[in-house]
Amino acid sequence: MTDQDFEGKNLVQLLDMLIPPAEPAPISMWPQTQGWIWLGLGMLALCIWAVAVRMSYRRRTAYQRAALRELQNCHDDPVMVADILRRTALAAYPRSDVAGLVGKEWLDFLDQHYAGTEFVSGIGQVVARAPYAKDAPPVTGLAKLAETWVRAQKPIGGHA
Repeated sequence: MTDQDFEGKNLVQLLDMLIPPAEPAPISMWPQTQGWIWLGLGMLALCIWAVAVRMSYRRRTAYQRAALRELQNCHDDPVMVADILRRTALAAYPRSDVAGLVGKEWLDFLDQHYAGTEFVSGIGQVVARAPYAKDAPPVTGLAKLAETWVRAQKPIGGHA
């Protein structure tokens, strides 16, 4: 274009003659350097590992959550509490260590895995007799004691 093409034109006409610039190429969302790719892969691996650890922990503590839910509905009933404690112990420890325990041996086992003496010499004594009683009256605080015992157990499989 020459100067003659611009003579006698007003600003609007001159603006209309402008050629729009070429549109730039789209910006790639792919990282431009390998460092970002490796960082992304590392973060992905870390997330997968964290999810796997969390799922493993949830699986290992499922028996505790189930026992705690049942204890909320037992209303200090010694028969129900005794049953829940027995099932929880069977889930948490080897069957050979738990299944044959009765009476004082059962109470000793409960206290040994509780760090207290509430079962041998406290209100927990009733769980040794409750499964054999016809209609055992509720014992105030028994469900709370059982809940504390269940919470004190370590997850199956060790490390958490």
